[in-house]
Amino acid sequence: MTTVLKLGGSLITDKERAETLDDAALSAAAAAIADSDDELALVHGAGSFGHHYAETHGVSVTEGTTDAGAALEIHGSMTTLNRFVLSRLHAAGVSALPVHPLSAGARDADATLEFSLPAVETMLGEDFVPVSHGDVLAHADHGVTILSGDEVVVRFADGLDADRVGLCSTVDGVYDTDGEVIDHIDDFDAVAAALGGSDATDVTGGMAGKVRTLLELDAPAHVFGADDLAAFLAGEEPGTRIE
Repeated sequence: MTTVLKLGGSLITDKERAETLDDAALSAAAAAIADSDDELALVHGAGSFGHHYAETHGVSVTEGTTDAGAALEIHGSMTTLNRFVLSRLHAAGVSALPVHPLSAGARDADATLEFSLPAVETMLGEDFVPVSHGDVLAHADHGVTILSGDEVVVRFADGLDADRVGLCSTVDGVYDTDGEVIDHIDDFDAVAAALGGSDATDVTGGMAGKVRTLLELDAPAHVFGADDLAAFLAGEEPGTRIE
């Protein structure tokens, strides 16, 4: 079984302090991953790492820069976090290897994403665990723009024909208007009010964008909290199921 798992940036970093790891949370996640028997492809968010530099340089999914120094600051911050993630995975006995989107993909002038997966597929075939992340990406007519971790999740899920997708974060699932976790979502309009309205489409931030994106996947997706990571990897269905 192939599972694509994202560790949210808010889970593995201290978002109140620039470039600060939440070591306890990351180590706990690594231990849970080490116990999984699934074929895993991992993605992690930026948290307090890449976002700081992206904001400083005014770079987003739609706004780019042709300043190589600015691009390297954003990319370098993300690769630093990626090395931390890899280190904790290795300490837990996980054979993890990095996949840096800057060197694996690009957007054309229409913002269509091309992200090559042969390296990822080969890593999985050799029993490695590929670990990717949000990053800057070459973008025709824009220099570089941001590729969000959620977009990487979608590319992995579609390209690897994943059986399951999990988004592990600091929330227990998708909440309704009463603050209760919604068990199952199969229609965006039915939950739009709880998610902030039907016009919300930002895949880099709000839950509305995440739900829209996950509804387009062929594989069922689950949004859940850190305490349920082991249960998800054991085949259970914690949090909110989206399909």
